[in-house]
Amino acid sequence: MSFLSLVGVEFKKIKRSKILLILFVATVILWIPSILNAQMNFDMQAEGISPENNFFIQGFMGMAWFMFPASMVVGTVLLSQTERTNKGILKMLALPISTAKLCMAKFIVLLALAVLQIGMAVGMYYVGAAIASSTQNYNFILQPLFVFKEAGLIFAAAIPMLAFFWLLSVCIQTPIFSIGIGLASIVPSVLMINTKAWFAYPMSYPFFAITAEYGKLATNLDTAQVELIPWIPVAIVITILCLGISCTRFGQAERR
Repeated sequence: MSFLSLVGVEFKKIKRSKILLILFVATVILWIPSILNAQMNFDMQAEGISPENNFFIQGFMGMAWFMFPASMVVGTVLLSQTERTNKGILKMLALPISTAKLCMAKFIVLLALAVLQIGMAVGMYYVGAAIASSTQNYNFILQPLFVFKEAGLIFAAAIPMLAFFWLLSVCIQTPIFSIGIGLASIVPSVLMINTKAWFAYPMSYPFFAITAEYGKLATNLDTAQVELIPWIPVAIVITILCLGISCTRFGQAERR
């Protein structure tokens, strides 16, 4: 079976799960406070940021800090559990397929789920911006090129984090423990982005990246900016290390 065919099989499996529903509900919940408190964006003009930029960036900061990582933690565990339900993993391992290839196919699906949720967030942003524009009699809608650029930045910054979450789901067999550790790892990201070693903590990457963008938009705020060195080399090492261990450990518990 080719790698692309294996990825296609993995996509078919998630259709029967609740992953997509969870991602959608989380995205809707994310933008409700922004819509209800749209008038507060006018108060931020003193910080040198326009109401429409503040509406967008505050929503995406909330997503990058907790909602998106938390959804990915849950989605990663559910994705891993699709094989363990009814011992389906044993059937897959019995096939003449490399376990590393199977592991990477599932990680590709996880990346696709991340793209999907970020896409949902962009869609809900435009819905929320349209509603806020109507209620506040002010245009909160930004140009798509800018919005998609910021969304792409969050996704790219999230890849090492997703690799770490996938490592947790592979190495920790008990779902509640895997979810608990994953969620607990998100919280310190707020503290880590204020340290010089933030680049060593992949869970802080998406939040740090969008916070840096906030500093560019708010001229009166001073936020730390992204330095590609040493961030990119460290991020690559973390991603490769997490995926390497995941591929090695995948299916070991079931083979015992």
